[in-house]
Amino acid sequence: MFNHQIVEIEWGGRPLTIETGKIARQADACVIATYGETTVMCAVVSDKSPKAGLDFFPLTVNYIEKAYAAGKIPGGFFKREARPSENETLVCRLIDRPIRPLFAKGYKNETQVTCMVISHDLENDPDIVAMVATSAALSLSGVPFQGPIGGARVGYIDGEYVLNPNIDEMPESDLDLIVAGTKDAVLMVESEAKELSEDIMLGAVMFGHTEFQPVIDAVAKLAKQAAKDPREHVAPDHSDLEKKLTKLVGKDIEKAYKISDKQDRYAALDEAKAKAKEEFLTEESTSEEANIVGEVFKSVQANVVRGSIIKTGKRIDGRDLATVRPIEAEVGILPRAHGSALFTRGETQALVVATLGTSDDEQFIDALTGTYKQKFLLHYNFPPYSVGETGRIGFTSRREVGHGKLAWRAVHAVLPGAEDFPYTMRAVSEITESNGSSSMASVCGTSLAFMDAGVPMKAPVAGIAMGLIKEGKDFAVLSDILGDEDHLGDMDFKVAGTVEGITSLQMDIKITGITEEIMKVALDQAKGGREHILDEMAKALSEGRSELGEFAPRIEQMSVPVDKIRDVIGSGGKVIREIVEKTGAKINIEDDGTVRIASSSGKEIEAAKNWIHSIVAEPEEGVIYEGTVVKTVDFGAFVNFFGSKDGLVHISQLANERVGKTTDVVNEGDKVWVKLMGFDDRGKVRLSMKVVDQETGKEVEAEQADA
Repeated sequence: MFNHQIVEIEWGGRPLTIETGKIARQADACVIATYGETTVMCAVVSDKSPKAGLDFFPLTVNYIEKAYAAGKIPGGFFKREARPSENETLVCRLIDRPIRPLFAKGYKNETQVTCMVISHDLENDPDIVAMVATSAALSLSGVPFQGPIGGARVGYIDGEYVLNPNIDEMPESDLDLIVAGTKDAVLMVESEAKELSEDIMLGAVMFGHTEFQPVIDAVAKLAKQAAKDPREHVAPDHSDLEKKLTKLVGKDIEKAYKISDKQDRYAALDEAKAKAKEEFLTEESTSEEANIVGEVFKSVQANVVRGSIIKTGKRIDGRDLATVRPIEAEVGILPRAHGSALFTRGETQALVVATLGTSDDEQFIDALTGTYKQKFLLHYNFPPYSVGETGRIGFTSRREVGHGKLAWRAVHAVLPGAEDFPYTMRAVSEITESNGSSSMASVCGTSLAFMDAGVPMKAPVAGIAMGLIKEGKDFAVLSDILGDEDHLGDMDFKVAGTVEGITSLQMDIKITGITEEIMKVALDQAKGGREHILDEMAKALSEGRSELGEFAPRIEQMSVPVDKIRDVIGSGGKVIREIVEKTGAKINIEDDGTVRIASSSGKEIEAAKNWIHSIVAEPEEGVIYEGTVVKTVDFGAFVNFFGSKDGLVHISQLANERVGKTTDVVNEGDKVWVKLMGFDDRGKVRLSMKVVDQETGKEVEAEQADA
């Protein structure tokens, strides 16, 4: 027997069902959430005892899209789900970010959240459903989780906010925003927007927070029916040790944070930490005791930094709250790259390289909703040397995927469409130094590199990371935060956009007391910082170059009638292969008749265009063409004059004088000028040579032709 419990509500015009007690009963909790006909199963397991020797909370979130959910069989040789896709990794982070701050302080039992998409109706995106299932499973599991949370997607269509727009509606939306939080506060925001104002973005966040309240109520109702008894967990009290450490090294930490250089500052902090360990640890001390001293030392650091900023309004490096660090922007620094930029903001630096390719370089994405192509790629790399450390290189971390996607969202809104710029665009951001937001440096660097490559962007894009220190009713919003201000602060708030508006917003809140007022202050302050950064970027380059770089491929477009596509391709691709082989150009034909011709040589493109034009175009009456005699007969000569088209020059039209024998005037292989006189009753072409001067190719006077 099992305790099967179900709660169902109407949410956003569709039924949302959360149920438990039927599947995966050996997990601490398992919830199946269904929205429309999209179903996600979430199982939670947390060890019964803490893991020894850890100074962090070992939480792992897995999100897995099963191909069978959409009635598909996975591609590839092995025909099974393997390594996580980019989207699966992003959704893992999306779920992790709002739940991690809600676990009880000091809880170090290894915890795993596993979400599986087991049904997809191709209308409702499973990411929000997975977030709801996770919230419910954690609330039922008995682990010390201060939830539940809710989550929602917000669209902006025709000037109105839309709750959980379906997949088909999203192309019409100017906004794709996901917001998550508790009953009282917003904890996480992730979004992509089409240059929307600060007020619209803030309104979307608050709209989402209001609209997911019924979900929180539904989860709470299910928890009353099926939640396990709460686990005993007592948060450790190290207040005495904190007082002693503050007395011992508080002044040393204050002095360290007056050092502006990051590496020198860290060296001073290491000395203070060594002093603390020498005082409170012995050779017999356990790793757990060492971790406790390390944790309390971090707490003292936070108190020193936060108290100083609230009290004085001055930052670690001496800046006031709104000042952005010095910026240097350079473009065209790599001679063979299609576009390149080096963006430096304080001790954060991104080398961004842009590469343009053809449609052959587009990325194929195999998603549950179907396979689609991506023409804009942005890859972010964070090597360990960027923070003065050693480490593994070659493995793409979840963090790198997430930061790269954030930068992608920021730039995507201002890129030209395929009809205006038929190139595949790739940007690679190599983070060479890091102390503060490297994802926002990647946004700025990508914008500059693409402009350097000649990409006709709608407008330059810049990004800035904001922070928050809140103590009681007092708070300070910080522009362009340092790494330490991120770690020790209460908010990480990244805003990217143009002069006109926001293109991407990401927010992570570490406390539950943030208000709409604080978010408004942060957005307004971020706008000023963004505009300043754009001004600094404009000193290097303010718009896309008028021409592509020397080494970039050239792509030109033309259209052919859909019923002529078969003629251009030929039987088994024979014709198009011949065009490619003879001209040297790459050719791609879409189903709508769009033809893209690519080559580094303008002559090759022109030759291919002319060839294709000759196949699909029709000759015009009254126009003079140059042709080649392909066959002579008693009654005239057949001339190839328009691509593959031949026409007859009757013997009476070969010359003004009477012609006794065709070969007296022309022979096979001769180049001649002909005028298209018209078509006979059967549609056959009638050509004339005698009305055209064979030397100049110009039409002769009528009297002269009749003479």
